Amino acid sequence: MPLIISFAAIILFTVSINALLGFSLPLAMRMMMGSFFAVFGALKIFNLSAFAEAYSTYDLLAMRSRAYAFLYPFLELLLAFLYLHNVGGVYRDIFTFLLMTVSAGGVLVKLRQKEEIQCACMGTVFKLPMTWVTLVEDLLMALEALGMIVLAFHQ
Repeated sequence: MPLIISFAAIILFTVSINALLGFSLPLAMRMMMGSFFAVFGALKIFNLSAFAEAYSTYDLLAMRSRAYAFLYPFLELLLAFLYLHNVGGVYRDIFTFLLMTVSAGGVLVKLRQKEEIQCACMGTVFKLPMTWVTLVEDLLMALEALGMIVLAFHQ
């Protein structure tokens, strides 16, 4: 239920901004990405040490660097700012694509191992098991960033 409510809020925000400013695909994509990173990044910092502990059980970079596990929520909040304020352009999108692809890789490894672990996607505020939804979420964000890269080069 928390995941559904979070996605509903993100969609509502995206639709509202587009209704207010006039629909455009790049705007819709930026607002969706920005609100996604704002919501999910904020949830992760409520209990940062518990998030870092959970995240380092499956993220490929966080397994190797505890500092990265602590830094990750702030990267998401930075991306939220960059998307919501339309700063960084294609460099922001390339970084997001790489970040979400690496994240998806770690999730895929754990899912294939059939390990039952807690998903840290919403921090530790909500206890959610890692499922294929986690992988789909990461891949959709990577694909959306890739779509924004393609749009940037076709304008």
